[in-house]
Amino acid sequence: MPKFEKLTLPNEGEIITFNQGKPNVPNNPIVPFIRGDGTGVDIWPATQIVLDSAIKKSYKDERKINWFKVYAGDEACELYGTYNYLPQDTIEAIKHFGVAIKGPLTTPIGGGIRSLNVALRQIFDLYSCVRPCKYYSGTPSPHKNPQNLDVIVYRENTEDIYMGIEWEAEDNNCLELINHLNNVVIPKSKNLKNRSIPDGSGIGIKPVSKSGSQRHIRKAIEHAKRLSGDKRHVTLVHKGNIMKYTEGAFRDWGYELAVNEFREDCITERESWILDNIQKNPEITIENNARKIEPGFDKLTNNKKAFICEEIKEVIASISNSHGDGKWKELILVDDRIADSIFQQIQTRPQEYSILATLNLNGDYVSDAAAAIVGGLGMAPGANIGDNAAIFEATHGTAPKHAGLNKINPGSVILSGVMMLEYFGWDEAANLITNGLSKAIEQKKVTYDLARLMEPKVEPLSCSSFAEEIISNF
Repeated sequence: MPKFEKLTLPNEGEIITFNQGKPNVPNNPIVPFIRGDGTGVDIWPATQIVLDSAIKKSYKDERKINWFKVYAGDEACELYGTYNYLPQDTIEAIKHFGVAIKGPLTTPIGGGIRSLNVALRQIFDLYSCVRPCKYYSGTPSPHKNPQNLDVIVYRENTEDIYMGIEWEAEDNNCLELINHLNNVVIPKSKNLKNRSIPDGSGIGIKPVSKSGSQRHIRKAIEHAKRLSGDKRHVTLVHKGNIMKYTEGAFRDWGYELAVNEFREDCITERESWILDNIQKNPEITIENNARKIEPGFDKLTNNKKAFICEEIKEVIASISNSHGDGKWKELILVDDRIADSIFQQIQTRPQEYSILATLNLNGDYVSDAAAAIVGGLGMAPGANIGDNAAIFEATHGTAPKHAGLNKINPGSVILSGVMMLEYFGWDEAANLITNGLSKAIEQKKVTYDLARLMEPKVEPLSCSSFAEEIISNF
């Protein structure tokens, strides 16, 4: 047991351990919680009473969370001293106990930590950010049919531009790097001919690794294995048409993982087209199959035609027996889409998507856009998961002007708690909460952010009263 400077351990409880990335959860785990800044003072107590009530209702005295208060953000500075936004106590507590939950945190102004949320993800190598975006009946939405969207965004958490490897335009390191790139690297690169970085540029580096991409996509595919029907679908979201060696590699490494490590579970989109063509016409030739899967086949070069035909022959030889005759329809479909098109398609064709596996920046954008469709960030939960730790969190900001007024919507943290219960395997308690919250919204018993958008207008509940309403529906 680590020694803490200013923390008080619970009197009871056991540690969550991990085995090959999977949590081993006792019936009485100790779970650190960070109240959060701003409205965290309101939404965390509401969340805790909902979680405790659902566990009590589901399991009586057989299961219980022993809450362990730890500190980050402004509250940490009050206890540990100015600018100590992330004390070592908190780091050691999460490292030791494995799973934590937190409210929103202030981004420090000035030097030091860029973002507490990013720092926590990097310290504990929480490489997958999981953001479900699902509609709860009655929630006000700008869309006509928000119920059609039910996706889970798997956002890679530790690479891409969020690594923070960047320099200001006038920094000496930046000037030296630009000089080296313009005068040494770019002239030697055939594909960069006649290009140069303009003077006065800031420089940022976008690392995307095979290992980082595949461990993240592996989590997304493993999640898809737990789903059924059309929801067994993973879409690799990328901008590989422009960033070929980072985002394009992310796509390629995703397909490689699917067909090598998950061959019995997965079918790629192109493979499904090839096998479907054969099922519809068992006598179809290789060339006619190619014409169906590749528009403009007859106008391609001979080398390209031969490449596509070889691809079809390889699919037939390797998986026609195991995946053919419609068997592939029961498997996980793995496809890919360009990032900007996904912004359109989650609005125009939302039923076609289930799990979106993305890089860091794309996932940041897409998850917020999807949350807006189903009712906004007030209803959007999140989890950051690695192989040896997991942190569940609110996805919205601190809204300090509303702090202490008992009016903010606690839904994001409550639903993040639901994700934590599901992660534990405590599905009965998790289902109680989602059903209770759904009923409260359907009955228009909601906080002001939802009430002001409803027609006709309804009298809003306080933050704590909304929590009590959820519990009353158990």
